Amino acid sequence: MRSPDFTSPQAGADPERARSRGRGSRFRPEVQGLRAVAVLLVLVYHLNPELLPGGYVGVDVFFVISGFLITSLLLREVREHGRVSLAGFYVRRVRRLLPAATVVLLTTGAASLVLLPVTRLGDTAWQMLASAAYVENLYLADRTMDYLAAETAPSPVQHFWSLSVEEQFYLVWPLLFVLWALFARGRLRVLTMALTSVFAASLVCSVILTGSGDPSAYFLPTTRAWELAAGGLLAVFLADRELPRPLRPLLGWAGLAAVVASAVFYDSGTPFPGYAALLPVLGCVAVIAAERSEGPSAATVLSTGPARFVGDISYALYLWHWPLIVFALVLLERDTLGPLGTVAVAATSLLLAWLTKLWVEDPVARHGLVRTGRGALSVALVGLLAVAAVSATALVRVERFQVSDFDPELHVGPKALGLPSPEGASMYPSPIGAEDDTPEAYDDGCHAGFDRRDPSDPCFYGPDDAETTVALTGDSHSTQWFPALDEVAKDRGWRLAVFNKSACAFTAAEVGREGEPYEECQAWNQAVVEEIEDMEPDLVISSSSVAGLPHGLQPGPEARDAMAEGMVELWEEVTASGIPLVAIRDTPRTTSDVLDCLAKNADDPSSCDRPVADALERDDPQELAVREVEGAAMVDLNDLICTDHTCPAVVGNVVVYRDSHHLTETYARLLSDDMGTRIDKVLGGS
Repeated sequence: MRSPDFTSPQAGADPERARSRGRGSRFRPEVQGLRAVAVLLVLVYHLNPELLPGGYVGVDVFFVISGFLITSLLLREVREHGRVSLAGFYVRRVRRLLPAATVVLLTTGAASLVLLPVTRLGDTAWQMLASAAYVENLYLADRTMDYLAAETAPSPVQHFWSLSVEEQFYLVWPLLFVLWALFARGRLRVLTMALTSVFAASLVCSVILTGSGDPSAYFLPTTRAWELAAGGLLAVFLADRELPRPLRPLLGWAGLAAVVASAVFYDSGTPFPGYAALLPVLGCVAVIAAERSEGPSAATVLSTGPARFVGDISYALYLWHWPLIVFALVLLERDTLGPLGTVAVAATSLLLAWLTKLWVEDPVARHGLVRTGRGALSVALVGLLAVAAVSATALVRVERFQVSDFDPELHVGPKALGLPSPEGASMYPSPIGAEDDTPEAYDDGCHAGFDRRDPSDPCFYGPDDAETTVALTGDSHSTQWFPALDEVAKDRGWRLAVFNKSACAFTAAEVGREGEPYEECQAWNQAVVEEIEDMEPDLVISSSSVAGLPHGLQPGPEARDAMAEGMVELWEEVTASGIPLVAIRDTPRTTSDVLDCLAKNADDPSSCDRPVADALERDDPQELAVREVEGAAMVDLNDLICTDHTCPAVVGNVVVYRDSHHLTETYARLLSDDMGTRIDKVLGGS
């Protein structure tokens, strides 16, 4: 991400070609200033998103700058030498990027061992390895597709995703120039066509994936390559031409305004990258294309001393700021930094960035400590092994803390509700293992993801010739009851059919998701009704989260009533044919850091309990719907989860929650006897 060290054209070369080579290779002070803008946008956004809700576009500016500079460097090399030295290219990349990145990763890893709760160490360790190998973006892309990982706390190294995208770009981009030099003999038209193809294909991919709501679109190299290619195309365009001088000032100011406007007016709800990324990308292209001109211009402002200083330390500043934010929030035990914390983290980030440039980046570059391919490979391997050693230390600590076996005599769960836990008794699952203590239905692929619309091939559990068939439907708060219902089904010889879908309550209301209508949910629910009518089960059981909202409504009585009306409409279609429906009241909600709290307070888990009034503050629309639908009834098991005053995090030595609002598989399974009894009761003893 630092500017290549360009040199002057060779003496005695053709004047016209020398002029074009010189234009593409000279030092551009305004580009350093543009780096400053990019890193400050990201810094402010991460410190306080409310100040600059779209500050994440600074990363896109970095992508364009990198594409421009790397392409300029490769273009110059082909024109001067007729070829590209891949070894030389990667030696320069290692020398400029790895020393600072390795220092930050090792420091962050060591600090994580001291500051982070053990529940976050495992994910952090794996992300450190992914960052050191420059595949962090792929790791995060995979995590975004995991519904069960939605509440995973951010790691102090997840910002390495953008560096990973760039490194993956660096693996492919030089090869294009190698082929161009070999087979096209340096014809710019051929190179332009190749880069345009990359730009267009990646942009189309970005638009399609972003438009589909695929969260991995944010991290994939295929959806980001067009931004780097935009900078590359600009470098090729400027190689043999320049823009009219009268046009430059206007273009520069307009480009800078576009970048700033996107940072101000975009927010977390903006579909990104996709079409939206065109504004900051083209804005950055415009600023670079404008270059410096006579009179006041954006380039003149960006070339000032302070702007260039921040640009010089931008790489190190990007590396340091995010882990400092994460660690500060852990130490403060807060979700936001506050004014003093923001100033302190910003100042510390700037100081560490300057020291890193002074003591790490500059000495390595000045003394040429990495000169050969073998030396670069050695530096890369040593850095990777060092990070792996720190990560292994973290994973060993996690493994030791995670060891816990279920003992039915000790881990009794709801039987001991309201009673103090014995001193020294180990909780099950451990706070680390609780996150993965999920129903078998997830492992079996029986919980539909966001995109699925068709429930025509449901999962069945139990004998095919069972006399009683039960259908389970709803969202993940219905799936959390699968362990208990599965136990009941096994005891009674039932056949259990699962029709559950992520964030999809069993209602005809137009449910919203991420600010848009959740069309897949509406299609799914109507299809589930049709499947149930064809199946003719003996009982339908449903449950859903009180957090589910109709599209366009905020939490409150209006949203609750709308959800309830939709439930009445859908449930009546089921019960009209004589099929009884049992709704299970939604469970309490605890805090997002409940497992971290248990890890830090293993000797006194009661300190992680939550008052009943807070845990059950939202009304359940299912309660309203049950009153309106003949043939519907409700089962409430919350008196086996909470006392009159508190909702404990641990009951009978069993951890109750695997996140802020889902029960662990273990605790849900221990409620199976009560589940069966209460279903019988509301159905009149059948």
